[in-house]
Amino acid sequence: MPKHLLTASAIALLTAMPLAADEITDTLQSAIEAYEDGDVQYALDELEIAKQKLMGLKTGALSAFLPVPPEGWTREDNPDVAQGLGMMGGGVAAEASYSYGSQTYTINLMADNAMVASLAGMINNAAVMGMKVERVNRQKFAIQDSEIMGLVANRVLVRISGADVDTMLAALEEMDFKAMASFGQ
Repeated sequence: MPKHLLTASAIALLTAMPLAADEITDTLQSAIEAYEDGDVQYALDELEIAKQKLMGLKTGALSAFLPVPPEGWTREDNPDVAQGLGMMGGGVAAEASYSYGSQTYTINLMADNAMVASLAGMINNAAVMGMKVERVNRQKFAIQDSEIMGLVANRVLVRISGADVDTMLAALEEMDFKAMASFGQ
């Protein structure tokens, strides 16, 4: 990789992130120094570490869109939900399970992933495919069996499953899809 391209990429990443991301900027600086010293493999390793840390920040930002549990319910976040995304085209994900006695449901958010793009046609044409369609906060959701799916801004998949439809629709009512539409931008 030409030196100017690596340096330009690192500088672009450095200027695009907040000042509080010291650990990330340190890792990127280490990559630049390794490259300048001729240690390309170490530079690539450092860039991969920085990328993982940035993806962690993005995952945390997506998790913020998961609603607080309804009164009396508990919420348990799944920190491992994004681990298999590399094999499905990358992207970020967040997931939480909500429970109240024997009732449970899970909300899964997945963004900027090839699988999300492939589901767009199905979700956008849910009525034609015989699925029930509901609007929640001006967002269209397809209901099939005990699963509800919607696509926010054609890039964030919202899936909820496990409880009765009315309970899940009420949970979706608590989500800010307008803000979610600008996630990561």
